[in-house]
Amino acid sequence: MSTLEIIILALLQGLTEFLPISSSAHLILPSQILGWQDQGLGFDVAVHVGTLLAVMLYFRKELGAMSVAWLGTINIGPAKNTTDSQVNFEGKLAWWIIFATIPAGLFGLLGKDLIEEHLRSALVIALTTLLFGFLLGFADVKAGHREHHKPMEKLGLKGAMLIGIAQAVALIPGTSRSGITMTIGLLLGLSRDNAARFSFLLSIPAIAMAGSYLTLKLVLSAETVDWQAMGLGSLLAFISAYACIHYFLILLNKLGMMPFVIYRLILGTGLLWFILT
Repeated sequence: MSTLEIIILALLQGLTEFLPISSSAHLILPSQILGWQDQGLGFDVAVHVGTLLAVMLYFRKELGAMSVAWLGTINIGPAKNTTDSQVNFEGKLAWWIIFATIPAGLFGLLGKDLIEEHLRSALVIALTTLLFGFLLGFADVKAGHREHHKPMEKLGLKGAMLIGIAQAVALIPGTSRSGITMTIGLLLGLSRDNAARFSFLLSIPAIAMAGSYLTLKLVLSAETVDWQAMGLGSLLAFISAYACIHYFLILLNKLGMMPFVIYRLILGTGLLWFILT
């Protein structure tokens, strides 16, 4: 890859991983539309590491509190009857994140071949971009008209699992992991801010699993590692992802999801026009 391609793809990964517009779509499309060569496993590992470090650093306080609280629940267990004083919210949230990650892990393990062979086309990306863009817009309108929002403490394990199942669906390119998890969060009654925050926390084990899988594939492959490209890609993905999370949360309550819905509709329509003409 050229330096320009590295810069563009790394910035795309960092910016689109946490925006509701699908990072996988934006990384697949340059090769299909512009004829760029595949970025390779090494680069994929690098940008996943960059985005993972960014979200972990941004939510470091929440992760610290959740980790301590979760360790305090080990002797109690998540499924036993306990009072709120025995298991605080951070401990419950940690368990919700763990269980909500399972669907994506299973779907990724069982369906990865199907996805890689049949669902990475520009047509699939165009259709999922439009479909889930409309769904995000519907959820955002409902959230905007809602007088009272459900606090995250009231989400419950059932709600967390529904969001986790949605995250599994997002393995289909063009769906957007952050987009569909925020959509379900909004439909469940969460505010835009809480839907985004839960989505970002849920992304941490998901990105870690994807990065670990890619790392294993890289270790087992005979692919030559371009350390310079990996280093630059990881750094740029980290910077852009951290900035994206920060400013997205600031602007979310002011702008809502509609700018991203409009972008998805334009992108999906443009892709269909490109494919069909």
